Amino acid sequence: MQKHMTVAYLRISTEKQHLKNQREEILRFAASRDLHVERWVTEVVSGRKSGRERKLGNALARMKRGDTLVVTELSRLSRTLTEIMSIMGMCLERGIVLYSTKYGSAFDDSINSKVLCFAFGLAAEIERNLISMRTREALAARRAEGVVLGRRKGSCVKQQSLGRRRDEIMEMLRRGMPLAGICRVLGVSAKTFHRFRLTDSAVDEIYSRRSCGRHAAAKRAVIESF
Repeated sequence: MQKHMTVAYLRISTEKQHLKNQREEILRFAASRDLHVERWVTEVVSGRKSGRERKLGNALARMKRGDTLVVTELSRLSRTLTEIMSIMGMCLERGIVLYSTKYGSAFDDSINSKVLCFAFGLAAEIERNLISMRTREALAARRAEGVVLGRRKGSCVKQQSLGRRRDEIMEMLRRGMPLAGICRVLGVSAKTFHRFRLTDSAVDEIYSRRSCGRHAAAKRAVIESF
């Protein structure tokens, strides 16, 4: 008999947030439903990135009918209602049971589950929009009071994140990975990458040496074409 697998998915938008609370909540929920989590999928990524481009997409691709996916709430799947519904629809179509610990509900192939999927997904999007609106209003009020907003120079979270992945960046550069691909893996813009590169002499040296090599190769190709 085929053994069914339970996968727990944890996502946060920035490294300032912590995964511990989500993990503990899922463990409590799994214990109450007599579930054993065989695999934990965690990632720090913007919800604006599509599910197929994230670890979530890879996890779902490997899951089979009868397997279970557990999240703390539906908004962890994505920041948009369309993407949430797409992911939930995929689970329903493939027979993957989706649990939300926040609602304590299982989303399966029943008509009730399909209605709840839409309702909860819509509620999650409305809640995010309201929070975003209140945040904008609060910031506008602070600006009106003359408060200077924004990070202090040198405190950029993305720069700190790149610093922690320094060895990985150097390895990608040595392998000759294109800049666009490196930025995609790191989740940053080319401008952010170059700003970091210029602050790290070792990374800058590898990048510059690689660029010089490519320019020389391009020059040889032009000469040989005549």
